[in-house]
Amino acid sequence: MLLQSKRILILVDHVFEDMELMYPKYRLLEAGAKVTVAGPKANQTYKGKHGYPCGSDAAIADVQEKDFDALVIPGGFAPDQLRRDEKVKALTRSFHVRGKLIAHICHAGWIPISAGVVRGIRLTSTPGIKDDLINAGAEWVDASVVVDRNHITSRRPDDLPDFCRAIIEWLGPKK
Repeated sequence: MLLQSKRILILVDHVFEDMELMYPKYRLLEAGAKVTVAGPKANQTYKGKHGYPCGSDAAIADVQEKDFDALVIPGGFAPDQLRRDEKVKALTRSFHVRGKLIAHICHAGWIPISAGVVRGIRLTSTPGIKDDLINAGAEWVDASVVVDRNHITSRRPDDLPDFCRAIIEWLGPKK
C-alpha cells in the first residue's frame, strides 16, 4: 500500500462539497493512509451541500499538526465557516511552515487565504475565489491541478482524479 504509514487530516463542517470530501477520503484510505476527519465537534454528523453525511472522528480543537503528514481541505461553503476558527488557521499555518502537504480544492482556498499562507504560491481554485487568492498574493492559474512546493490545488469536482493522483504521488515513496 503506497500510503501505509501516512496520516491525513481532512476538515469538515456543514455544507461541505460532498464529492470533494468523500472522493479524497476514500481514495486515500484505498491507498493505505489513515484518515482522520475533524470538525467543530467530535463524533458529529455533518451534512454536505448535496445531502451526504460525513461523521467527524475528532474535534478540530483536539487535533495537532504534529500528528499528521497532510491536510486536505474540501470545498463547498464549509471553508467560509471554518476559516473563522483560529485553530483552523493555526493548523493550516503550522502545516505550511513545516512543509507538510496542504491540498485544497474549489472554495477551500479561503482557509489558506485566511491563514496567510498563499503569498507567492502558484495555485488554482474555483474562479469564484480567483480574485481572493490573487489579492492575498497567490499566482492563480486555470488548471485541473497545480502543485507548488507543499500545496496541491484543484478547481472543482471534475478535477478530483488529478487532485487525488497528485496527493498520492506527493505523499508516496520518492523515486
